[in-house]
This record gives sequence, C-alpha cells and structure tokens, in this order.
Amino acid sequence: MSTDGGAMPGADGRLRCPWGLSAEDYVAYHDDEWGRAVHGDDALYERLSLEAFQSGLSWLTILRRREGFRAAFAGFRIPEVAAFTAADEARLLADSGIIRNRAKIQAAIANAKVAAELGEGELDALIWSFAPDPEQRPAPRSGADIPAVTPESKALAKDLKKRGFRFVGPTTAYALMQACGLVNDHLADCWARELVEEGATR
Repeated sequence: MSTDGGAMPGADGRLRCPWGLSAEDYVAYHDDEWGRAVHGDDALYERLSLEAFQSGLSWLTILRRREGFRAAFAGFRIPEVAAFTAADEARLLADSGIIRNRAKIQAAIANAKVAAELGEGELDALIWSFAPDPEQRPAPRSGADIPAVTPESKALAKDLKKRGFRFVGPTTAYALMQACGLVNDHLADCWARELVEEGATR
C-alpha cells in the first residue's frame, strides 16, 4: 500500500496515508486495521490467504469480498480448511463471493494443510520471527520511501516456500508484514502511526 505523496488530510482533518483516502472502504481499514499487530494462527492464515488472492488485483477488490471469503473458507479456521476436499474446491470455484482463481484456491487449501502440520502457535511464531527491529526503520515521509520488498520479506517468503506454502513471494510477504504490524509503514505525519507504535486502539 503506497503512493508517492505525503500524508493528506481527510474529511475529518486528520492526516492519513494517501491510499487510505483513495476509496471510502479504505478509511476504516487504514485507521483500524492496517499496521496493527495481528497474532494467532488462524488470523495470520487469513491474512496470508487474502494477500495471495490479492496478487495482481486491487486490495479494494479483496476488502469488499472479505466476508464472502470468510464464509467460503470456514472462517479461515486452519483445521477445517485443511480438511477441504475436491468437492469443496469445486464449490469455491462456483462461489461468486470470492475470487474464483483455481490456482489461488488450491494454494489456500494447500497452505492450510501446511499450517496445520506446523502445530498450534507455530505459524504465528514463524511469521513474527521475521519482524525487523523497528528502531532500524525510519518513519517514511512519503509513499516513495516505502519499499515493495525488503530483506526480511525475501527471507520470510523463502522460509514459507521451503515449508510448502504457495503464492508467498517477497512482495506478498511484505504486504503481509505491513498489514499485520510486523512493520509500521504509516507515514510519519499519518495520525495512525503513533497508535500503531503504542499498540493502542482507536
């Protein structure tokens, strides 16, 4: 999530990352979710799955279908998705509430199987082990200061792929890191940045 500009005022006068003002649906996501720490295997599996489905598409497309995805994928509860069968795959391919991409659907099911094999709490521990030291990351002043990939996202993608996860390239891995609070890429002047740093809620 980035643009080349600096923080911009919204209708309420608060400065936000420009992408957070680019569509009405983005405002709440930007303010309340993006960059906030996400923990729990199922929650991280959901974000990993949605980021993979987003590949090549707008995140807005995914955001507007998120409830459809949750209904289709059993709330992204790992054990349940890991048990999906060929009949479930066919059901998903016919579900207009999600992105009907066969390769991505198969990847989401395969990834649940891999995550289930890791054991409880292990997916959370694995992903968060790649969080960089926040003290070594200066606050971005504009979208131009935000990378698409980092050494940490490359390492995370490599580790996930080695374990059998699919659709987890370095760019997808970095988007996951941004969304789940492993990094804080809210712009320096964005009102939400300090809340993320403090682990506060709106």
